[in-house]
Amino acid sequence: MPVQSYFGDDTERPNSLFWSAMLEKPALAPVQGNLWRDEFRATLALAWPLILSNLTMALIQATDVVLMGWLGPRALAASALGLNLCMSMTIFCMGLVIAAAPMMAADLGRRFNAVREVRRWFRQSVWVACVAVIPAWVVLWNTDMVLLALGQDKALAATASTFMRGYMWSMLPFLIFQALRGFVSALERPGWILTISIWGVVMNAVLGWALIFGHFGLPALGIFGGGLTTTIVWSIMAGGLACVAARQKAFRRFHILGHFWRSDWPRFGKIVRLGVPIALTLWSEGAVFAAAVGLMGLISEASVAAHAVALQIAALSFMVPLGLGQAATVRVGLGYGRKDPEALRRAGWTAFMLGTGFMTCMAILMWSFPHQLIELFLEPTAANAPVIDLAVSFLGVAAAFQIFDGAQVVGAGMLRGLQDTRWPMIFAIVGYWAVGIGAGSFLAFRLELHGVGVWIGLAGGLAAVSLLMIWRWSWRKQLGLLPV
Repeated sequence: MPVQSYFGDDTERPNSLFWSAMLEKPALAPVQGNLWRDEFRATLALAWPLILSNLTMALIQATDVVLMGWLGPRALAASALGLNLCMSMTIFCMGLVIAAAPMMAADLGRRFNAVREVRRWFRQSVWVACVAVIPAWVVLWNTDMVLLALGQDKALAATASTFMRGYMWSMLPFLIFQALRGFVSALERPGWILTISIWGVVMNAVLGWALIFGHFGLPALGIFGGGLTTTIVWSIMAGGLACVAARQKAFRRFHILGHFWRSDWPRFGKIVRLGVPIALTLWSEGAVFAAAVGLMGLISEASVAAHAVALQIAALSFMVPLGLGQAATVRVGLGYGRKDPEALRRAGWTAFMLGTGFMTCMAILMWSFPHQLIELFLEPTAANAPVIDLAVSFLGVAAAFQIFDGAQVVGAGMLRGLQDTRWPMIFAIVGYWAVGIGAGSFLAFRLELHGVGVWIGLAGGLAAVSLLMIWRWSWRKQLGLLPV
């Protein structure tokens, strides 16, 4: 993820780790005392707002899964197929958009009143989003044809297409929200992102329940209503954050919506050039799980539904190391900018220990209480029993790869702090696709392990990527990655 800061105060000019580093007065890093303890405190202080914000956005998708589960296994399986197809494209587009955030932060670091530069970076990030979303919409409008070409059941593909006709339009407001999030984060006001995200979870749950099942006088739109709800909610969230950015005292001097139609092709091109490696790295992981859904569809409808539930639980736990990885980028980046190898070493390993430590706890939880976790998403009825049994077996494998999942995402954040993005991209593509999908397909169909085989393959891919990331970090000096 890009370098983002997540501190804020009530003054016009932030007083935080980021700005202190720019002024060569590093906060939370005294000369004396326990430097490792201070680094733990600094990393946690930086990470917790980001973790909560990531978690609330993940809860929006979790709510969709729960509501689809209430409609039944077929609706859950169909929505999972459509959602994973859409998410593989959304993640790539998001990687392009968020590339503007470190550029905004860099300009603000050089000159606090870099109003015009920040406005132009933001504007071009939205332009990139508008261009990138068009081919994605063309594909998603033909979801049924894509899924049929991938060998999915005809009835399931048709139901997935119905869901996607309501859901696909959420891509653009989601991307605009990410662009606004980058702007707000660069100015270190995370409270607005968190507040709007929390309201988004509530709106998505209430409006989804109403539109899917027909409450509050609204029509019962079924699976289409679930997709339409997400589009409405993300549009409201993007509009709300845009209003905050335009009117709130700390932001309004940037006039980010001013001269919106004025082009700036050099900045547009730079966002694309920096964003493509980020996008490919994010896409490699996101798309491999989408491909896993396709493999599940070749096995059985119950496997798709069970995969959706188990994956949602794993995705929620992933939000914590994801936030710690983003914090690692900032903390390692501060040490890199100060040309302090010891500071960046402490920052990287601190985030790594926190991330893997948390995921160890989550592995124990998933291993100890799989039925209780699965039944948060599916009612323990006779109709759902086959899906629950499969989901429990998948969750057992997920418990095994939790530590690897935490290690790879924090490792990627550590390397981005060293401005090292090309090799992590290569690691992700090779690890997730050659190892993850390759081994998963072999185990599922040649050794007839079915869905469990797919999940074992995913675990192998995550393990390979995490080991490669940590190897590169550990050899950072020998590889010439340290500042000179």
